[in-house]
Amino acid sequence: MESGTNVQSKGIQHSDAPEQGLTLGAQITEEGVRFRCWAPKPASVEVVLEPQGTAHALTRGSDGYWTGLVTEATAGMRYRYRLDDGQQAYPDPCSRFQPEGPHGPSLIVDPAAYRWNDGTWRGVSMHGQVIYELHIGAFTPEGTFDSAITRLDGLKDIGITVLEVMPIAEFSGRWNWGYDGVGLYAPAHVYGDDAAFKRFVDAAHQRGLGVILDVVYNHFGPDGNYLPAFSDECLTNRYPNEWGQAINFDGPGSPAVRDFFIQNACYWIRECHVDGLRLDAVHAFHDASPVHVIAELSRAARQAAGTRSIILTAECEAQWIHTIQPVEQGGWGLDAVWSEDFHHTTRVAATGRSEGYYTDYRGTPQELMSCVKRAFLYQGQRYQWQGKPRGTVVSTEQAEGFVFFLQNHDQIANQLWGDRLHQKTSPGVYRALTTLLLLAPETPLLFMGEEFSASAPFAFFADFPPGQLADAIHAGRRAFLAQFPSYGSSQAQSAVVDPCDPTTFDRSKLDWSERERHHSSLALHRDLLRIRREDPVIAQQSRECVDGAVIGPSAFVLRYAGRRGGDRLLLVNLGADLDFRPAPEPLLAPPIGSAWSFRWSSDAPIYGGPGVIEPLTETGWTVPGGSAALYASVEQPAGNPE
Repeated sequence: MESGTNVQSKGIQHSDAPEQGLTLGAQITEEGVRFRCWAPKPASVEVVLEPQGTAHALTRGSDGYWTGLVTEATAGMRYRYRLDDGQQAYPDPCSRFQPEGPHGPSLIVDPAAYRWNDGTWRGVSMHGQVIYELHIGAFTPEGTFDSAITRLDGLKDIGITVLEVMPIAEFSGRWNWGYDGVGLYAPAHVYGDDAAFKRFVDAAHQRGLGVILDVVYNHFGPDGNYLPAFSDECLTNRYPNEWGQAINFDGPGSPAVRDFFIQNACYWIRECHVDGLRLDAVHAFHDASPVHVIAELSRAARQAAGTRSIILTAECEAQWIHTIQPVEQGGWGLDAVWSEDFHHTTRVAATGRSEGYYTDYRGTPQELMSCVKRAFLYQGQRYQWQGKPRGTVVSTEQAEGFVFFLQNHDQIANQLWGDRLHQKTSPGVYRALTTLLLLAPETPLLFMGEEFSASAPFAFFADFPPGQLADAIHAGRRAFLAQFPSYGSSQAQSAVVDPCDPTTFDRSKLDWSERERHHSSLALHRDLLRIRREDPVIAQQSRECVDGAVIGPSAFVLRYAGRRGGDRLLLVNLGADLDFRPAPEPLLAPPIGSAWSFRWSSDAPIYGGPGVIEPLTETGWTVPGGSAALYASVEQPAGNPE
């Protein structure tokens, strides 16, 4: 990984030292603990220490901030805020840890208490990264940060470089996807103690792995969000939001709201040493301010990192290119954005199904080739599913700034059974698509267990008690899946699993014994990532150096122009055996003075394939069905011209 020292990213120069630390919540000082919260709504605010029950009044300052120094408070104590002398006391919205969950008291945490072992770690930048998305609760049987550490060596071994941890902010219940977070500063207590996440990040860094954290700044969960008790200005009905009320980033009181979220981003980077963030659903951020909140956040996050280099990525269903353009050019200054188009077209190619939000894809060789070359397929054309144009033009943006994936948490769960892609298509097609993903110039993302073809489904799960909320969540899943005609049938609707059923969560946990039993899938991923890392032409990650051509109904070729080390040729056939003789396609001609040398095939028995048949023979090209093959050009001795 590249050093983060004095790295300039998206036009923002890193400072030599981190900016000031967190100013919200409970801060340890030499005199005691200083408390600070934004609460413009109540007329009085007190800190109540537990179990002592002593109350300490805070002083109201400008813009609704309350502060006070409590000399008897120390790290390890628990506390709540009492508003307007009421009977109920509330947890701190900026609590660093909630030992009893979102409804219980907050814990005073000393951020300096943990002794880090990553002093030489310089962070990560986008080039060369391979991202691995995981859910802490379902990643191991124990579902904790400490147990997840035991699996890091195996990920490092196959070529993973960055862990993308699904949201860990404190939530209601014993398990949750994480997108119902309400305690945004507190790692969920079900995953370990107040230092557990730091131990996980520290352990990853000691193995040379980066960690980025998925954060949700577009809504709060439906249970346990007490911010409305402190302020009426945090949420707004001025904008639509499919997950509840929208966040107020540009209305009355919005400066404090923006500060709450921006400090949160900086907190994870500064105090927990994460190497960046993945911002959930940035298309759902509503902000008409002169400087968009994400642009402000990206600048502050890099300053918080100091000399470390961080990466900021985003999910953006609308595929806005300004997400990764520099702030100085009117962009948001992020480093990478997800390409939903790559997922959608590969899903259709693998399954032949184009219903629901796959309606605008055919999974053709031309689509796959264009996506590799252009990153987005929809760059402003009309999108029939939404009845309007979608996407923005991609011009000179680097390939590493686009995240490609065959699977992720959403796309696995947005099916009736939550099954994996390898269970929905043929082994040969799956190996060929995996090859395309891992050898494309864009940044690849794998979902946990994908590397060993895990059999465990990944369903949407939550833990709310039986009642109106749990029933509404189950009904919401049925309604969402009904957009797919096949899932809208009465039989399918009755089969939609209950997210709050404990077995839904239990079935989503990985079975790590499969890692050895499915060794062929593991070997495929390890070898492809080695090629991606070590082949000098593939490792360029250059869209500009890739060209492509359709050579059959389900087959295409990608040619990588080598700045050093000759050219590479990748043949992908997702259909039946292809006899491409004659071969009137210029990309199949080797460079002048060179010949094609066979290097690799997805059909190797070590990967579970039927055995390798080289596509190129003396008589021309014959490409086996459901396969991918890689060639390299090699110079030939000069001979006499005929």
